[in-house]
Amino acid sequence: MRSIWLFASLAVTTCFPSSASHAEPVALTHARVIDGTGAEARIDMTIVIDRGQILSIGQAPVAGARIIDLQGKTVMPALISDHSHVGLVEGMSTASRNYTRTIILAALEQYRRYGVLTVTALGLNKSPLFDQLRREQHQGINPGADLFGVDQGIGAPGGMPPEAMVENMGHDQIFRPHTPQEARQAVDRMADEGTDLVKVWLDDLHLTNPAKPPLPLLGASVWQAAIVEAHKRHLRVAVHIHDLDLARQALAHGADILAHGVRDKPVDTAFVTQLKNTGSWYIPTLSLDESTYYFAEHPETLGQRAANEAMSPALRETVGQEVWRRETLAKPTTEAARTALAMNKRNLLALYRGGAKIGFGTDSGATPLRLPGFAEHRELILMVQAGLTPLQAINIATQKAALLLGLQDRGVLLSGKRADFLVIDGAPDRSVSDIDLISQVWQRGEPVSDGLVSKGNTP
Repeated sequence: MRSIWLFASLAVTTCFPSSASHAEPVALTHARVIDGTGAEARIDMTIVIDRGQILSIGQAPVAGARIIDLQGKTVMPALISDHSHVGLVEGMSTASRNYTRTIILAALEQYRRYGVLTVTALGLNKSPLFDQLRREQHQGINPGADLFGVDQGIGAPGGMPPEAMVENMGHDQIFRPHTPQEARQAVDRMADEGTDLVKVWLDDLHLTNPAKPPLPLLGASVWQAAIVEAHKRHLRVAVHIHDLDLARQALAHGADILAHGVRDKPVDTAFVTQLKNTGSWYIPTLSLDESTYYFAEHPETLGQRAANEAMSPALRETVGQEVWRRETLAKPTTEAARTALAMNKRNLLALYRGGAKIGFGTDSGATPLRLPGFAEHRELILMVQAGLTPLQAINIATQKAALLLGLQDRGVLLSGKRADFLVIDGAPDRSVSDIDLISQVWQRGEPVSDGLVSKGNTP
């Protein structure tokens, strides 16, 4: 099994702002607790928080702490995204010009409102801004989710990610090496900038865009050189895949993370075994394909607070147009997305039951339709639709997502862990759509959001 390298930046993630460090202990009483480990919820629990961490969880009376009664509410760990993006979208535009401090921080704040308190921006980032913001979020200097991720990433010349995806996308956001030596240089550049991971795109979009010719793929010697160099620099590699055959090749040559689900054909026992033997992680990103048609198929989302508040005014206007909805549902890419989602669900269930390591991500923030926060809520719902139980989906989105990132200080509600959690007016372990009923978000032991929605507004 491959070695698992912790992020070099992990040491700073346990540094809390002074407001949390000097706050009096708080006891949250009469709570129903989902701890994130997959265990059944416990009732009538008291959670004691001190200096940004969970001091204890139990039923004993607490002396000397400020009491907050959570009778009738459920507490669970905050969500953790292993695959998102920041700084690409503003309104209906996806462009290089959107990579600004203001836009990124606004997205991280939106993630936080939806209960996603750790975000991994998996490529297409610009240095040094990304590196600076990552350090600031680790230290809690700015509001919003904590931030990890990949700096630029490595794509094929003329291929993925396509130039049309991000307007004016340049070499400061993506490396497109032609030779193994150029691939090694790209990896070294990202390593020197302090990237947490290396991202490689290995997809030709032949099924995603069936009406268009396939895009060029990275040469095998090029992407394989990138993986070897990343491992020399003690960095793990996340590979964007779509097809089973390319997923097999990526794993055979050292991929540590498959950053999307297999969507072209059913996985087999040999692939499950390959994932397990390599110790690699698999992030299905079910909501990626659904997002292309979800709002066209469900215009009622405009009346649902969970979706409505995640949308920009420009997107709300677009979704409200009957012409847009009709044209979207008629596109060949929409039928391809439906087919891909069905296969992705099938494969997720097979891999989960086979014992593969599953992470949590959505590719949110990559297009105007993949809404930060809302996409993560949809991902949980889709995982349950695929056949997982709500508790299993929550475990993936919390404890397992933290383990993929090598983060030991979060993802579960246990003594000594970081106090990042959600207070929910419902029971997401019974009905996973209750994730939309967040009434409080706590980060580093402090309440930071009053939540978003009320009962009756779930999709």
